[in-house]
Amino acid sequence: MKPFGLFHLNGIGGQIAALVVASTVALHLVVTTAFLISRPDRPETSPDGAPQLADAALLLGSAEQGERPRLTADLARAFPKLKIETLAPGTANVVEGSESQHLHGIRRHLGRAYKVVQLAPDDGGARRIGVQLPDGTMIAGHVDGGPRPWFWGGPWLTTLMSAFICVTVLGLWAARALAAPLSSFARAAENFSLDGAADPLPERGPEEIRSVARALNRMHERISRLMSDRTRMLAAISHDLRTPITRLRLRAEFIEDEGNRKRMLIDLDQMRSMLESVLSLLRNDRQIEAVTLVDIASTLQLIADQFGDMGHAVHYDGPASATAAARPDDLHRGVTNLVENAVRFGAEVTIRLDISGSKLVIDVEDDGPGISDARKQEMLEPFVRGDDARTMDESTGFGLGLTIARAIAVAHGGELSLHDREPHGLIVRMQLPVWQQPRLAA
Repeated sequence: MKPFGLFHLNGIGGQIAALVVASTVALHLVVTTAFLISRPDRPETSPDGAPQLADAALLLGSAEQGERPRLTADLARAFPKLKIETLAPGTANVVEGSESQHLHGIRRHLGRAYKVVQLAPDDGGARRIGVQLPDGTMIAGHVDGGPRPWFWGGPWLTTLMSAFICVTVLGLWAARALAAPLSSFARAAENFSLDGAADPLPERGPEEIRSVARALNRMHERISRLMSDRTRMLAAISHDLRTPITRLRLRAEFIEDEGNRKRMLIDLDQMRSMLESVLSLLRNDRQIEAVTLVDIASTLQLIADQFGDMGHAVHYDGPASATAAARPDDLHRGVTNLVENAVRFGAEVTIRLDISGSKLVIDVEDDGPGISDARKQEMLEPFVRGDDARTMDESTGFGLGLTIARAIAVAHGGELSLHDREPHGLIVRMQLPVWQQPRLAA
């Protein structure tokens, strides 16, 4: 850690330290402002009559006994709402155990020589406070508000509420400033693609987050460059292998033994098909077809008719028309791969289409031997050719059909899954969103 790194505002530690300092300063400013405005040590700032009653008690307490009636009358005329009066001995109805902000303020103002008590309300329900002068005379006056907790209405509640608001606002701002770059990381990872269409991560926020963004952008560039080099290399190998495969086919035609010639041609066709399948899987990550509105039902019906023309029992079951946003060529290729697998292991195949809400479900069902539950997930991996019921022979594929179909489903923002069919067989289910913006396959 660098010396004084805590005070470097470009880093997370510096920003958190600045947040703590700013919160502390804001709290002290709020407390100071509330104290200067309210001044709990100066009861004369209160507009409820308590300061006038305290001043009247001091005036009467320092006056001669004979002057008090005249002073009381003058005070009653000067402060009519106070309704100050002198109580006869023994007539004060004191409310025991009652405390209020007014009592604390008047006691602090008068001192220990004066006794301040809460009196019972008068006939009109007005609150009264009594002050016993040093010579034992009791005077009473009306004070607004009545008894209430000492902190209510004072600076403490205002201070606490203001401090809570300040700290909350600063905390929310800090959380937003620190979490926004992390959210952009999550979105970038979700939209990660190898075609260069995704925007690079924004390099903003604290220094640590900017460093992570730069590292992820460089990693994305290296991965894209690596995948591009891999595709170009395999494409070059495929191109170079096509020429000797073609020459071998020409030479195989001169083999006199019919059986050997046929087996050699079959091997050469498998080699060519394997090269094309591998390149198709690789190109699926790089070539992104435009999304258009497609009649999915017509596409599935066309696929069923094409396989029917080749002598396979393939049927379509679904609505006559169903429109969704998709890549038409990719979707056609993906479903074709599923049907090719189905007709290879089953005698009868059904393509079902169902649209429920915002999801479009394409099921390709066959009546073949099926796949065990233990290997269903494994079958979606490249170059996996099934279990014992689907062993490798001259009619099997190369284990890329399901992989390519799943890549196409993911590129549309959907998923591909395998399910058992009753009483036997396999259901390959491709679920696609109807209107959701498709994602790019990673």
